[in-house]
Amino acid sequence: MSGSCNFEGCTVDETGICALERDPSTCGNRVSNEAVGAISADAPVDEVTSQPGDRLGAPVLEQPVRMSPFPSSRRLGLEDLNAMMGARYVNVVGILGDPESGKTACLASLYLLVSHAMLKGWSFADSRSLAAFEEIARGARDWNDGKAPEQMTVHTELADDHSPGFLHLRLVRLSDGRRVDLALPDVPGEWTQALVNTARSDRLDFMKSAEAIWIVLDGRTLADIEKRQGLIARVGQLAGRLNTMLDGHVPRLMVVVTHRDLHILNDNVADRLQKELIRRGAKAEIVGVAPFSDHPDEVPAGFGMAELIDLTVGRPAERPTFWQSSEPAESDRAYLSYRRDR
Repeated sequence: MSGSCNFEGCTVDETGICALERDPSTCGNRVSNEAVGAISADAPVDEVTSQPGDRLGAPVLEQPVRMSPFPSSRRLGLEDLNAMMGARYVNVVGILGDPESGKTACLASLYLLVSHAMLKGWSFADSRSLAAFEEIARGARDWNDGKAPEQMTVHTELADDHSPGFLHLRLVRLSDGRRVDLALPDVPGEWTQALVNTARSDRLDFMKSAEAIWIVLDGRTLADIEKRQGLIARVGQLAGRLNTMLDGHVPRLMVVVTHRDLHILNDNVADRLQKELIRRGAKAEIVGVAPFSDHPDEVPAGFGMAELIDLTVGRPAERPTFWQSSEPAESDRAYLSYRRDR
């Protein structure tokens, strides 16, 4: 037996002639042919014919195909809002107000009302920011021995001081089945102060697409005779800033007065607010709300929130008929009746 052949007495290595008179390159007793046969029997054809250098530098394992992850349910950014507005009609709401005026409390109260099916005239349909709603409503859930916390919500702070965060809520109006998508910004009150004091408006450019603007006022400040006039004057300045920022095209304004459970807005104070807005060339509807109530027997928590949503959404505008049909009169000089009598 030679070194390259398993057949006894074969001298193919010395003579080059196969003892079984076969072609040495195809004889099954040759060691090299056995290795090739074993590979070809166990491996696919394309792996046998490929050269060893074809896979040099290639990854050992192919990267698995990854499925798209679930969308985030936290605050939406401007890019997320633009993508949503490209898919459906979205009612963007601008929310302004000084710190501690009750802006976040209104959002938390709205979410709690909707989650308990207690928003009169509306029902919940969808939300892409449930985690963000839960975050702002967490303070209202943490009670100590049955006692309400001193502060239901925390001060709004954004990771990016230049980009607002939006909360999404989709509601269905029970009266007509209309579906409404609301984009509600949760921005710090310092942005409103910067707009009034220094006319900084770059962070509030999204309000150029707003359907309505809430100006949230602290009802306790309006009830204080020493602080009342200063707040009314600031509301007028804010209306003037909005008129400049939006080039005179200011959407519907709603003055939202919080802490309705503690103080009822006086008619005289409401008239002074309206006069100040009119002096600045603006007009608004005043709504008293109580996101949370210290006197639930008299004023329930969430008082006025359903009315605020009704005013924000409003009634859909009546669209004119695209192509009105009319029967041609005999005396009309219309093309269709030209020479019809001939």
